[in-house]
Amino acid sequence: MQDFPHYSGAMESELSALEDRIRRAADLCQRLRAENNDLRQRIAQLQSENKHLSEKILGARDRLEGLLRQIPE
Repeated sequence: MQDFPHYSGAMESELSALEDRIRRAADLCQRLRAENNDLRQRIAQLQSENKHLSEKILGARDRLEGLLRQIPE
């Protein structure tokens, strides 16, 4: 920390450690944001797939009910 020559060595060490902790926290924050975005995209994809599969199930149920109505009692 050459900008602050009146700081003690201990204070420089503490400030350096704090700077490192802040840098690591910022890196973690960026990684978590990226992961969050990936998870949101995956959720949207799975919701779309779920909707498609639900529509297929409803269609199959309707066809099955139609076939059951054609069976004589």
